[in-house]
Amino acid sequence: MEQKEDSTLKNMNDNKPILAIETSENLCGVSLYFSEKEYYSSTINLKHSHSEKLFEIIQFLFSTANIGNEEINAIAVSAGPGSFTGLRIGMAAAKGIATGAGVPIYIVPTFEALAYQLSFELENGSTFIIANKVNKDEVYYAKFQIKSNNYIFVEDLTILTNIKFTKRVNGTKVFGNAPYSSVGELNNSLCSPSPEFIAKWAMKFGIERMTFDFDYLEPLYIKTFNVKKRQKK
Repeated sequence: MEQKEDSTLKNMNDNKPILAIETSENLCGVSLYFSEKEYYSSTINLKHSHSEKLFEIIQFLFSTANIGNEEINAIAVSAGPGSFTGLRIGMAAAKGIATGAGVPIYIVPTFEALAYQLSFELENGSTFIIANKVNKDEVYYAKFQIKSNNYIFVEDLTILTNIKFTKRVNGTKVFGNAPYSSVGELNNSLCSPSPEFIAKWAMKFGIERMTFDFDYLEPLYIKTFNVKKRQKK
């Protein structure tokens, strides 16, 4: 499926930025995105840093851009799949800020934002896989192709065992933190999108992912999220 461009968000208010949040993996990233020529981004690549650093980065960018949180146009949040904890932190932050500012949230599928980012870096016609760890035995998996400066799904997002993933790769270039480097050309330094591409994806494709209804808004976990109960001694 090829993503179709929508210009609605571009026309909402050209003078106000999108606040974009990326917390799906180790990268804790934020962008205040005004336009292709003007945006402010900051990232920290540190495991388990999201709860401590996310609002610190947001306030830093607001201060740098000399605006307040009431002056944003919308929030775009990386919604998964990814780390359950990271996704919940990013979503909770988006809900809180959006409620206070009275702006919508754009739910951005993480793998698609990364595929869109890669469409600027790879040659037209290139086929690639994005695969990130679910746990020690499974990976989130999707296969894409670059087509006319856009991306299309070759194989839809799913969860595979490590064994099935290894068989599925068949020499295709892989981006993500999948556990095996023997599957082909693996780029494990790029397992989540830059925060500005969360905003760019929302601007280009996001109108159907926009909502003001925050009460039941949840990340795109893909795998069932279960809370483990502590065993009584």
